[in-house]
Amino acid sequence: MDEHKIGVARSCLEAAEGNTLSFPEIVGTLMQVGFEGYSIDYRRATATYYLPDGDSVELPTHRTETPVASAFDAATVRAAIKEAQQLVAGYTYKGFSNKVAAAGCAGYLVSFLGRRVLYFGRTAETHVELFPD
Repeated sequence: MDEHKIGVARSCLEAAEGNTLSFPEIVGTLMQVGFEGYSIDYRRATATYYLPDGDSVELPTHRTETPVASAFDAATVRAAIKEAQQLVAGYTYKGFSNKVAAAGCAGYLVSFLGRRVLYFGRTAETHVELFPD
């Protein structure tokens, strides 16, 4: 993978963690340089960005303050997603990550092609969130 694409992935990750770009802005930026999706792993504190040809880059992320709970609470994950979509007062990506980890979310996979995010727990329970129109 070329350094430009790696730099774009890194800047999008920093923008998410620093609350300087919204999810739709990050998705648009990553798509413009050819990424087809990415995944976040809260247990390993990594983000992996994928190209259609199978190439990928893995970057370190912040560690959640809360360990990933053993039980997956889809209702709490959905509530955290809704707060993120509405950018409620006080919203931060790190706060979102802590909330979903406490609700048993071990990570998520974002598919630009599928226009959805798959949130998954330690027991492989899932919640699928379609991109808003």
